[in-house]
Amino acid sequence: MRYARDARIVVEIGVAEGASAAGLRQAMPGDGALYLIDPFHLSRAPALNFLKRAAKRLVRSAGSARTIWIEDFSYNAVKDWRLPIDFLLIDGDHREQAVERDWAEWSPFIKEHGVVAFHDARLFPGGWTTADFGPVRLIDRVFRTKLATTWSIVEEIDSLVFVRRAKLTQR
Repeated sequence: MRYARDARIVVEIGVAEGASAAGLRQAMPGDGALYLIDPFHLSRAPALNFLKRAAKRLVRSAGSARTIWIEDFSYNAVKDWRLPIDFLLIDGDHREQAVERDWAEWSPFIKEHGVVAFHDARLFPGGWTTADFGPVRLIDRVFRTKLATTWSIVEEIDSLVFVRRAKLTQR
């Protein structure tokens, strides 16, 4: 929530029940825009999709930022994306190749000094993540080895890892 406090454009990939989306919306300025990307495809009864209904109800109850629901996979949503992003939460498909794809396709839109949070991306005492989790493997490979030279880890809390884009250089 702290990283969303001054953010005008926030994107969350993977909404599920909407708990983190509600927290982001609560923290954001009222004139901000929260983009929530999730296909909500797992319902056995699409007309009664309880996961989607629960998420929308919870998000609606928190904060006042404009909320835009994109009911699609992140790899489709990014095709038409053009806005600079202040804060991005990656919490969609947790397979390593899917997390890497989200990172590769969405990170170019992050503003200078913008932040990306990865969920289930680190091992921690008493935690549920394991070394073979896709987000853990990506963070270890890309950020802990300094492969992503214009990005640095700025904070780690439970399973979350936050990375910040460095100052962009002029061409």
